[in-house]
Amino acid sequence: MAQETALKRTPLYQRHRALGARLVDFGGWEMPVQYEGIVAEHKAVRGDCGMFDISHMGEARVSGPQALAFLNQLLTNDLARLGVGQGQYNLMCNDRGGTVDDLYAYRVAEQAYLLVINASRIEADVEHINRIAALWAIQRSELLIENISSQTGAIAVQGPRSAAVMDKLLPGVSAEVPRNRIAKRNLAGAEVFVARTGYTGEDGFELLMPAEATPTVWDLSLEQGVKPCGLGARDTLRTEMCYPLYGHELDEDTSPIEAGLAKFVALEKPAFVGKEHLQRQKLSGSSKTLVAFRMNERSAPPRPHYPILIGSQVAGEVTSGTMSPSLGVGIGMGYVSPAQAAQSQALEIEIRGRRWPARIVTKPIYRRSPPKEL
Repeated sequence: MAQETALKRTPLYQRHRALGARLVDFGGWEMPVQYEGIVAEHKAVRGDCGMFDISHMGEARVSGPQALAFLNQLLTNDLARLGVGQGQYNLMCNDRGGTVDDLYAYRVAEQAYLLVINASRIEADVEHINRIAALWAIQRSELLIENISSQTGAIAVQGPRSAAVMDKLLPGVSAEVPRNRIAKRNLAGAEVFVARTGYTGEDGFELLMPAEATPTVWDLSLEQGVKPCGLGARDTLRTEMCYPLYGHELDEDTSPIEAGLAKFVALEKPAFVGKEHLQRQKLSGSSKTLVAFRMNERSAPPRPHYPILIGSQVAGEVTSGTMSPSLGVGIGMGYVSPAQAAQSQALEIEIRGRRWPARIVTKPIYRRSPPKEL
């Protein structure tokens, strides 16, 4: 009998158990799916402040005189636009334009960048980055690539009250770190990167720190009255905002253009991995495009792989779907052909053998004024 592989645990595992979290296998990690409940945690983030353990995410540091030139060849967005302390959403593609991963890239020093990558893609990403670097044949002194994932812990503090919470922990930090910025601060005796970003559509901060400091920072945040939140609420929040999840909306056979992420692809750059394919898609179109939908009435929640029907034809399948706690109806995303997306606002989702009416809606599905960008 094959031996089962033990699940990986974050530095906050014991904290989750003490708080009564329901733990599940998430991409090989034992992670909290909920504490009090998904709806309560979702509403806390939309209306007040919630906190997530994101220590399972990966981190890579790329530094040296050739770091900028290399990353601009590796990633789709233009990192030359970043000053020190700035960050941007980015994608890493293969030669076919398929997505190896989506990530955040921060310029943390003049010649140093921090990449925050998906937990399920750490090994694949690091292998891809090193393979591209090997093709460059750059001297080690010119480019250093470090996988610091195992040394790093991270939490996300999200919601309308997140700035006030952060200012209690680090006075004045909310004014010093605007959206898509990152700064290094000292908290509880540890150097902590404070980035103003998130995966919820609300104002928020992601804190990256030495793994051993994570429980203390978590406890200090809890003392400010934030609600601990699990993966379930994280998923409903990001689905309402139509933020992609790797393995659902993105994979190595799906391009950023198809996923509706063209604004994060700097085709004006001289060259980057996958550019030629993406340029052709931008000019000539592609065979599929990502749409968002909203059910017309209450139904069982739409789930991934449920068929999407337009007329009598199966047009595609749901990539992400849930019951929206904010809207009280089922919502989701899925791929259909560009012609079908343009010609029809009406569609049906097959849920447990029954067709339920839905309609294509503009992204994001949930809107706060003004809407938050990824």
